[in-house]
Amino acid sequence: MATIKDVAALAGISYTTVSHVLNKTRPVSEHVRLKVEAAIAELDYVPSAVARSLKARSTATIGLLVPNSVNPYFAELARGIEDACERNGYCVILCNSDDNPQKQRSYLRVLLEKRIDGLIVASVGEDRDLLDSLSGVRTPMVIVDRALEGVEADLVRIDHEQGAYLATRHLLELGHREIATIGGPVDTGVSQLRLAGFRRAMAEGGVRIAPGHVLHSDFTSPGGHAAAARLLDGERPTAIFAGNDMIGFGVLRAAAERNIDVPGELSVIGFDDIELSRYVYPALTTVGQSIRELGESAAGLLLSRIVTPRRDGAAEQRIVAPRIVLRESTGPRPDLFNDYR
Repeated sequence: MATIKDVAALAGISYTTVSHVLNKTRPVSEHVRLKVEAAIAELDYVPSAVARSLKARSTATIGLLVPNSVNPYFAELARGIEDACERNGYCVILCNSDDNPQKQRSYLRVLLEKRIDGLIVASVGEDRDLLDSLSGVRTPMVIVDRALEGVEADLVRIDHEQGAYLATRHLLELGHREIATIGGPVDTGVSQLRLAGFRRAMAEGGVRIAPGHVLHSDFTSPGGHAAAARLLDGERPTAIFAGNDMIGFGVLRAAAERNIDVPGELSVIGFDDIELSRYVYPALTTVGQSIRELGESAAGLLLSRIVTPRRDGAAEQRIVAPRIVLRESTGPRPDLFNDYR
């Protein structure tokens, strides 16, 4: 691989002059610039990003930690972050932890060793070692989607509790009383907030939650499918609030396998409004947010912190208001359904 000294030798000039041409740190003549560019082209020379970053004290790179890149939610979130960073001249290094706390901590160390200019974290969950590691990070950082207790950093997330409340109230307003919920992992803050919103709406509606109608799985379609199978093979509810859209897809599959009509016999509502929720059958009613806009907001906040670091003041929180996105998977309680058709 060619070096800057090889370029200088071929061009017949000093390597410091080549450096000035590359980094635009001092004016050079047009004749010299053309000689350097010709030598670079002939040798197929690629400047060292590490060396340039040490001089500039910037790598123009952002680190992004996500728990599961297979989940379309995090794919859409990453796209929003990448789009915003690209417009501002930054590259994004994406690290997928596969919901593995140890892998997440390892990636964090790698990113910090690469001298990234900023860090965006969508965390696996309550990992004490990760929280300790993040609390010592001096790189500008934004937490997105899941708040991390004890980490002093800016936060961008949707109002999880209010979103779950709206979803459950929607089912109540359709006349449902036998409503179940399938949440994500019980030890995650997101799951706890969404369960709290579900319970609040049920309590306000004066509706008792039946035994066995609060289940937890992981935030995946297989997890939702397995949990829904237990619900639908037992004392069947008339409506299910799924803790995210992926769980909701699993519920729809379990219902179809049992020839349960959605929404005629069972209403299903999800959370997130990922793009796929428009294209499953029936299209999934969900609690929506613009995931890409959430990512762009997180990236914009981080880039502003890189330019103007946060001092000792309080971290900023941007809480996005949720909304119901009505589609085809929710309808009136079964005994009222024909009256609404």
